[in-house]
Amino acid sequence: MKTILTIVVGMLVFSVFAQKDTLYGGFSEIVIHEQRLGIPFKQSSRSIDIVTAEVMAASSADNVAELLNDVAGVDVRQRGPHGVQSDVGIRGGNFDQTLILINGIKLSDPQTGHHNMNIPVAIEDIERIEVLKGPAARIYGANGFSGAINIVTKKPNENSISVGVHTGDYQLLDMRIGISNTFGKYGQSASYSRNASDGYKYNTDYEIEHYTYQGSLGSNGNQLNLLASHSSRKFGANGFYASPDFMDQYEETHTSFVSLDYSKLIGGWYINPKVSYRRNKDDYVFLRENPSFFNNVHISEVLNGELQARSSNPLGIFQIGAEYNMMNLESNNLGVRERNTASINAEQRILLINEKLDITPGVSYSYFSDLDAKIFPGLDIGYRINKELKVFGNAGYTFRVPTYTDLYYESSVEIGNEDLQAEEALSIEVGAKYDKSNFTVQIALFSRQGNDLIDWSKSDSTSKWQPINIGDLTTNGIEFSAQWRFHAAGRFGLSNIGVNYTLLDTDQSDVDALLSRYTLEHVKHQLAARFAYHIGNIHHNIQLRYVDRVNLEDYTVVDSKLYYDTKEVRFSLNVNNLFDEIYRETNLVELPGRWVSVGADIKIGY
Repeated sequence: MKTILTIVVGMLVFSVFAQKDTLYGGFSEIVIHEQRLGIPFKQSSRSIDIVTAEVMAASSADNVAELLNDVAGVDVRQRGPHGVQSDVGIRGGNFDQTLILINGIKLSDPQTGHHNMNIPVAIEDIERIEVLKGPAARIYGANGFSGAINIVTKKPNENSISVGVHTGDYQLLDMRIGISNTFGKYGQSASYSRNASDGYKYNTDYEIEHYTYQGSLGSNGNQLNLLASHSSRKFGANGFYASPDFMDQYEETHTSFVSLDYSKLIGGWYINPKVSYRRNKDDYVFLRENPSFFNNVHISEVLNGELQARSSNPLGIFQIGAEYNMMNLESNNLGVRERNTASINAEQRILLINEKLDITPGVSYSYFSDLDAKIFPGLDIGYRINKELKVFGNAGYTFRVPTYTDLYYESSVEIGNEDLQAEEALSIEVGAKYDKSNFTVQIALFSRQGNDLIDWSKSDSTSKWQPINIGDLTTNGIEFSAQWRFHAAGRFGLSNIGVNYTLLDTDQSDVDALLSRYTLEHVKHQLAARFAYHIGNIHHNIQLRYVDRVNLEDYTVVDSKLYYDTKEVRFSLNVNNLFDEIYRETNLVELPGRWVSVGADIKIGY
């Protein structure tokens, strides 16, 4: 590893040379699909972060969870490497309080939010990731408690074949093949990827597979899109759940997702109907070599249909939509359950003072077959001071319904609670954003006043874990993020610098829980920094993240990606956890130390 460190230090010296055109584009004209009004990033009056395709290509991450480590306010808690099993929270919220979407369609799992990050597409098939911080209930209904993460897939628009192979420590083998072609207005792509390793310690081996097909017919004003994907994860779950002493756990998850959406301009209205189906199977055994000792099998299915429409009017833009979901669960532990939900949402964006001032009131109504109906009002306000600078504020109500695991789960150390009430919260945010072609900065102050929060807790170390409404919890914080994208010509120089910082403070005086599994182990301080430069076709990206979490030791992890890039070929050297830091993102699992891999990716047009 001394050789690697020498290369890193030596290349850093060259970063003082002249700057060159960057791979990182500006955000100004990116239309945020996560917001149904369909407005560009620069016009939004919310805190939004975008992980672009260029950032993904330069990162050492090979999965969505690790990519999100670099986003301000996003807390990734992994139990295994390379996206094996992870939970994602936003601004102190937990995994059950964060919505995950693909192309604007919810991936929520009625069994448990632990499965929300079973993303059924590989990173190579993703165009960008949009992260909205704050309440998303006004747009998407329940469970957008602390924010939403929307994964936008690549549309097939070229004729190409791509192949990639990577190998490294712990018998790592990561390979992918993909093909894309177009015929007039029809494009399609298909890909397969497999990532496997023997594991960095006993019973941490894994195998992850992705199968993806996409088809697109028509143009932007009149387009039909199909996405069909499947992923499987098979992994040793050494100490993943309940106690680090339980080293022989094993789990498999199989996730299938199919969506069909159509967009068309009709008489000044942009109409967007969508239908989707998601199936997730979770097969967990307590003793890998003796599955009959304790085996849980859960199969959840979600059928979703929605219709969204928007149109310009003298005031600005009006949006209205309706959605219906059928959720089913079959489980040998949780029983046979079903829940139907329906929602209606509407927003009106009002533009005043020569379009410098925007006011967007909105409301969503949600019906549940087994819970009380809910109404979520919200309001966004923004004022553009000049072409680059905008100040904004927003407020909204949101809530989260208990999962079936919360309500009914039973094991030797856990027991559900059928008397749980839904979580509720009021979120308020004020901030500013500055965006130019080569520089973007956002800052936000926020507060979330949560009521009847749910967490798995217990009064002492010998009791069973049980979810309860632990009480009221106020979370206050500040976020800062900045990106510099350099454009000056030259053979040597900087490409990109990014800095993100989050500070969270919680008032736990009204919380009734002595031991907490999730809610009271949030981040206090979080710093992420990215530094990228090049020497000709040689690029180097260094990422650092520092995390100070409540009830866990703080840690600093540095990742490095060195790669040689041409239009057709890329050779890369990845070093994750460069300085071999010992750290945990949950209170159970120690994550891998230094992990080195090398690989090649080839893309050929035809």
